[in-house]
Amino acid sequence: MEEIALPRIGTVAAWRETARGLAARGVPAEAVLWRVGEAAPDLFGGNAAPKGAPVTLTLPRAALSEIECALHHSDPERFARAYGLVLRLSRGALRWGDRSDPALHKLLAQAKHVRRDIHKMHAFVRFREITAQGANRRAFAAWFEPDHPIVEPATPFFAKRFGDMDWVIATPSLTARFEGGRLSYTETEDRTPPPEDATEELWRTYFTHIFNPARLMVKAMTSEMPRKYWKNLPEARLIPEMIRQAPERARAMQEAMPLPAAAIAEKLRPAPKDLPEDVTLATMKPALDACRRCAIGPCATQGVAGEGATGARVMVVGEQPGEQEDLKGRPFVGPAGQLFDRCAQAAGLRREKIWLTNAVKHFKFAPRGKQRLHRAPNAGEVQACRWWLDLERKLVRPDLVVAMGATAAASLTGTGKELVERAGQVETLPDGTPCLITYHPAYLLRLPDRALAEARQAEFTRSLGLAAGWQSSGAGSGRQ
Repeated sequence: MEEIALPRIGTVAAWRETARGLAARGVPAEAVLWRVGEAAPDLFGGNAAPKGAPVTLTLPRAALSEIECALHHSDPERFARAYGLVLRLSRGALRWGDRSDPALHKLLAQAKHVRRDIHKMHAFVRFREITAQGANRRAFAAWFEPDHPIVEPATPFFAKRFGDMDWVIATPSLTARFEGGRLSYTETEDRTPPPEDATEELWRTYFTHIFNPARLMVKAMTSEMPRKYWKNLPEARLIPEMIRQAPERARAMQEAMPLPAAAIAEKLRPAPKDLPEDVTLATMKPALDACRRCAIGPCATQGVAGEGATGARVMVVGEQPGEQEDLKGRPFVGPAGQLFDRCAQAAGLRREKIWLTNAVKHFKFAPRGKQRLHRAPNAGEVQACRWWLDLERKLVRPDLVVAMGATAAASLTGTGKELVERAGQVETLPDGTPCLITYHPAYLLRLPDRALAEARQAEFTRSLGLAAGWQSSGAGSGRQ
């Protein structure tokens, strides 16, 4: 068995040259004993290694990169495993990337561990200033304890990032030195971490200010910042107390925040019983034109009030006016309205016998040149406009409300989620009024799949048929 002693510095480069020479002599993987640095001789080492057919090493670029990365792992078997793999790959006995091979699978996993360790070193090295008085360049030192021997592949990052200063990064095995623009390595002799400097307190202050207690996730934090690194991090002494105080600080932040738009609108919105008596269905249109309860009103051409039978048993609620409705001041006169009319006629729902309106009374859009692109109202805008919808419900007093689309469902029931599952179902509003959930005709027009669009349109028509039955029979009516 042939014994190979690799140097502690330049280990991977030395392995590469040695492996190439062994392969050229036909030395099989099982006949080589690998070591790093000086070690006691092995009982079976020193004997002449058997020879076989010479092998010229030819590897894919990706394979060479992964193999050399894995050689920075701390596993003592890594060199033997890598040599055996390069022989098999070069002979065509193994395909690169075949994770069903145990040796290749382990090598790829170890390469991943090494890259993660390098990432941790880049993230958690903390330099302390050791500049000598009168020196031309500032000098810094750091102590770091990696899981694997990664000093050589990890430290060129610091040379690029901190090329304007001299620094030393010491680890239990090797020390990297960057002096005068030159990076070099020596075996570590002094394992004493450098003393704290004046910037430590500044760093702790910065860390305290960027710490967000409302987003604290201890498991995620300790996964990214393992506790084993804390002893060399200046901010680490603050972390336990900051974790303890996080719930109280998060509550204080929440109490100090301004109310969201939806909460403000709810505070401004009178309860239905307190609605003013001077606004009627006939006078609602000019009142809507002047409405500034949310930011949509000032941008729209005009408000769009509901229309239909003032004593309708069925009220149909859509999302908001579109461009045609905004220009004409009437609900459902654009393409979605035309589809609604066709489906309603097929279902036997007479438009002149219902009250047709929207959850939001103004057109929200984004200008694009001469075009105005539809934009969905947000929760605050829907809540602010619910004042008008409540007024319409109070004045019309429908026996059934039909919510077309997610915005209407959210305004009436409090949520617009899971609309597909809820479509065709009758829910009960807080005041006891039945509410039939269905699709919005604009949604049907946007569906790209023709078969799906036809199926959804059939469902929509059936829902309007339910409303038509309610309209004709007065089912559930509380009217005298």
